[in-house]
Amino acid sequence: MTNPREIDGPIDGIIIDPDRSTEPITLERNRRTTKRRIIPKLLKVAGRIPFADDLAAAYYCALDPDTPRKAKGVLFAALAYFVVPTDLVPDVVAGLGFTDDATVLATALGVVGMHVKETHRRAARRLLKISEPPAEA
Repeated sequence: MTNPREIDGPIDGIIIDPDRSTEPITLERNRRTTKRRIIPKLLKVAGRIPFADDLAAAYYCALDPDTPRKAKGVLFAALAYFVVPTDLVPDVVAGLGFTDDATVLATALGVVGMHVKETHRRAARRLLKISEPPAEA
Protein backbone atom coordinates (compact mmCIF):
# COMPACT_ATOMS: atom_id res chain seq x y z
CA MET A 1 0.00 0.00 0.00
CA THR A 2 1.18 3.51 -0.73
CA ASN A 3 2.23 5.77 2.12
CA PRO A 4 -0.50 8.39 2.84
CA ARG A 5 2.13 11.16 2.75
CA GLU A 6 3.08 10.17 -0.81
CA ILE A 7 -0.50 10.28 -2.06
CA ASP A 8 -1.76 13.57 -0.69
CA GLY A 9 0.97 15.03 1.50
CA PRO A 10 0.35 16.95 4.70
CA ILE A 11 -2.32 19.65 4.89
CA ASP A 12 -1.60 22.06 7.73
CA GLY A 13 0.42 19.32 9.42
CA ILE A 14 -2.37 16.72 9.14
CA ILE A 15 -1.75 13.64 7.05
CA ILE A 16 -4.49 12.59 4.66
CA ASP A 17 -5.80 9.02 4.74
CA PRO A 18 -5.79 7.57 1.19
CA ASP A 19 -9.08 5.75 1.81
CA ARG A 20 -10.83 9.04 2.58
CA SER A 21 -8.70 11.39 0.55
CA THR A 22 -10.77 14.45 1.36
CA GLU A 23 -10.73 14.03 5.16
CA PRO A 24 -7.79 14.53 7.52
CA ILE A 25 -7.03 11.56 9.74
CA THR A 26 -8.03 13.48 12.89
CA LEU A 27 -11.46 14.20 11.39
CA GLU A 28 -11.88 10.54 10.50
CA ARG A 29 -10.76 9.43 13.97
CA ASN A 30 -13.24 11.81 15.64
CA ARG A 31 -15.96 10.64 13.25
CA ARG A 32 -15.39 6.97 14.12
CA THR A 33 -15.18 7.62 17.87
CA THR A 34 -18.30 9.73 17.82
CA LYS A 35 -20.31 7.39 15.62
CA ARG A 36 -19.57 4.42 17.85
CA ARG A 37 -20.23 6.14 21.20
CA ILE A 38 -22.55 9.13 20.78
CA ILE A 39 -25.96 7.47 20.50
CA PRO A 40 -25.57 5.12 23.50
CA LYS A 41 -24.17 7.89 25.73
CA LEU A 42 -26.69 10.44 24.51
CA LEU A 43 -29.64 8.15 25.17
CA LYS A 44 -28.22 7.28 28.59
CA VAL A 45 -27.91 10.91 29.75
CA ALA A 46 -30.54 12.68 27.63
CA GLY A 47 -32.91 13.29 30.54
CA ARG A 48 -30.14 14.85 32.63
CA ILE A 49 -28.74 17.36 30.14
CA PRO A 50 -30.72 20.22 28.61
CA PHE A 51 -28.60 20.31 25.46
CA ALA A 52 -29.24 16.71 24.31
CA ASP A 53 -31.21 17.84 21.27
CA ASP A 54 -28.40 20.19 20.21
CA LEU A 55 -25.89 17.34 20.55
CA ALA A 56 -28.01 15.03 18.43
CA ALA A 57 -28.64 17.75 15.81
CA ALA A 58 -24.89 18.46 15.67
CA TYR A 59 -24.29 14.74 15.15
CA TYR A 60 -26.75 14.53 12.26
CA CYS A 61 -25.29 17.70 10.75
CA ALA A 62 -21.78 16.26 10.96
CA LEU A 63 -22.95 13.11 9.14
CA ASP A 64 -24.69 15.07 6.39
CA PRO A 65 -22.71 14.88 3.12
CA ASP A 66 -23.78 18.46 2.33
CA THR A 67 -22.09 19.85 5.45
CA PRO A 68 -18.72 21.44 4.62
CA ARG A 69 -15.65 19.52 5.78
CA LYS A 70 -14.46 22.28 8.12
CA ALA A 71 -17.85 22.37 9.84
CA LYS A 72 -17.77 18.58 10.16
CA GLY A 73 -14.34 18.83 11.77
CA VAL A 74 -15.55 21.32 14.37
CA LEU A 75 -18.71 19.33 15.11
CA PHE A 76 -16.99 15.94 15.32
CA ALA A 77 -14.34 17.42 17.63
CA ALA A 78 -17.05 18.77 19.97
CA LEU A 79 -18.98 15.49 19.82
CA ALA A 80 -15.83 13.48 20.45
CA TYR A 81 -15.15 15.63 23.53
CA PHE A 82 -18.62 14.70 24.80
CA VAL A 83 -18.10 10.95 24.38
CA VAL A 84 -14.49 10.68 25.54
CA PRO A 85 -14.57 9.66 29.21
CA THR A 86 -11.52 11.71 30.19
CA ASP A 87 -12.37 15.36 29.86
CA LEU A 88 -11.73 18.51 31.87
CA VAL A 89 -14.60 17.96 34.32
CA PRO A 90 -15.58 14.29 34.69
CA ASP A 91 -19.24 13.71 33.82
CA VAL A 92 -19.90 12.02 37.17
CA VAL A 93 -19.22 15.23 39.14
CA ALA A 94 -22.66 16.27 40.40
CA GLY A 95 -23.80 19.62 39.07
CA LEU A 96 -20.67 20.32 37.05
CA GLY A 97 -20.08 17.14 35.05
CA PHE A 98 -21.57 18.28 31.76
CA THR A 99 -20.82 22.01 31.97
CA ASP A 100 -17.57 21.67 30.05
CA ASP A 101 -19.31 19.52 27.42
CA ALA A 102 -22.04 22.15 27.07
CA THR A 103 -19.43 24.89 26.72
CA VAL A 104 -17.53 23.02 24.02
CA LEU A 105 -20.76 22.28 22.12
CA ALA A 106 -22.00 25.88 22.45
CA THR A 107 -18.69 27.16 21.12
CA ALA A 108 -18.79 24.73 18.20
CA LEU A 109 -22.37 25.69 17.36
CA GLY A 110 -21.43 29.36 17.63
CA VAL A 111 -18.79 28.78 14.97
CA VAL A 112 -20.60 26.43 12.56
CA GLY A 113 -24.19 26.38 13.81
CA MET A 114 -25.48 27.88 10.57
CA HIS A 115 -24.95 24.44 9.00
CA VAL A 116 -27.34 22.73 11.43
CA LYS A 117 -30.56 22.57 9.43
CA GLU A 118 -34.13 21.83 10.46
CA THR A 119 -33.80 18.32 9.02
CA HIS A 120 -30.95 17.66 11.49
CA ARG A 121 -33.05 19.02 14.37
CA ARG A 122 -36.03 16.90 13.29
CA ALA A 123 -33.88 13.77 13.22
CA ALA A 124 -32.56 14.67 16.69
CA ARG A 125 -36.09 15.04 18.07
CA ARG A 126 -37.06 11.66 16.58
CA LEU A 127 -34.01 10.00 18.15
CA LEU A 128 -34.74 11.50 21.56
CA LYS A 129 -38.51 10.99 21.23
CA ILE A 130 -39.21 14.70 21.63
CA SER A 131 -42.44 15.92 20.11
CA GLU A 132 -42.31 18.30 17.19
CA PRO A 133 -42.95 21.97 18.00
CA PRO A 134 -46.32 23.30 16.88
CA ALA A 135 -46.40 24.65 13.35
CA GLU A 136 -46.17 28.42 13.07
CA ALA A 137 -49.30 30.19 11.91
